[in-house]
Amino acid sequence: MAIEPIPWTTMQPSAVTGVHLGGDRRTLLLDTQVPSGAHACVRKLKAALTDPMTDLVRVQVTFTSPSGDRASGCTEESTATAKVRLPEPLGDRDVIVDHYTRFTADGAKPPALRLCGKLGCTPPATGCTAASYDQALMAVGAPEHTYRDSERCDGKWLVLDFSWRTGPACGDSTDPACSSRLGDRWFFRAKKSGWESIIRTSAGGCRDVQRKEPAFPSSLCESLDPLSPSLHPSYPPLSASPTPGVRSTATANP
Repeated sequence: MAIEPIPWTTMQPSAVTGVHLGGDRRTLLLDTQVPSGAHACVRKLKAALTDPMTDLVRVQVTFTSPSGDRASGCTEESTATAKVRLPEPLGDRDVIVDHYTRFTADGAKPPALRLCGKLGCTPPATGCTAASYDQALMAVGAPEHTYRDSERCDGKWLVLDFSWRTGPACGDSTDPACSSRLGDRWFFRAKKSGWESIIRTSAGGCRDVQRKEPAFPSSLCESLDPLSPSLHPSYPPLSASPTPGVRSTATANP
């Protein structure tokens, strides 16, 4: 019985981890994560412009691989380099790869470009600003569509209360399901890289945070009320299962 060949399909890399600019200032070398295994796992690796160059350079990386088939053995990953030559020098343009990964020459060490983060290529300075609070929310993995309920900040320390909807999106505010939400309170310290989390607690006052970080200023926490139980509910442990052979004292309904 003939063995059917494993199909090769067109794919995109799981990540593009680096971009370097060639000496001609118009060749991009892109470090990509691609499948690997005991046999050939990648063919036709290439990078191409998806749009004419404007103030941005948009590039897509593709290759063919049998890695979607378990029999291929392509279960690991390795780094491979794709290359694209631009119609003109890159200049001060940023590069966007596969629609969402952005690299910039601003602040980078040539010939490498700098990988931008979730907050963009120029993250906000750590401080008492809305953009900086958004960075703090990202640092603790806050759910999408989170609301900031209150902030206490002095530039070096931060208390952030926030909440998020848990019910359906609807216009009937009289239905409790439409306004149900959960919430959290986090304490932070300022670092060069942004706000760094210290502790999460629903308690009021300073006790919890100052046990973890005695230097946290009392002026930011001493008047904090506990979070509402509806925002941060606690659940008692489940009662133990009845012990075999022990008769329940509960009275059955007639």
